[in-house]
Amino acid sequence: MARIAGVDLPRNKHMEIALTYIHGIGRTTARKILQAVNIDFNYNSDNLDDNQVASIRKVIETDYTVEGDRRREVAMDIKRMMDLGSYRGLRHRKGLPCRGQRTSTNARTRKGPRRVGGRK
Repeated sequence: MARIAGVDLPRNKHMEIALTYIHGIGRTTARKILQAVNIDFNYNSDNLDDNQVASIRKVIETDYTVEGDRRREVAMDIKRMMDLGSYRGLRHRKGLPCRGQRTSTNARTRKGPRRVGGRK
């Protein structure tokens, strides 16, 4: 089992999919990484040898921010928006959707469970 950027790659998956288990790498970025290292997208993650793992690790470390650094970067971006008092920052602060979705009937994921109340 290969370990890249502190994440164990899943067994028996194509490399294009296996790399997406690393936070900060999606399908497009995974394809770019594999093209840079000359590994087929459909190559199985179980069949990687040490040289291939090392080359993938090197490309990721030099060109991309992943895992903890990426999470910290996103958290700092959100905190900056909240401190500025921008619209998106206010929506983050209130725990409401930031990207224009309706909130009258949906948005239960962001708002949480319904609060039923007949306060007197």
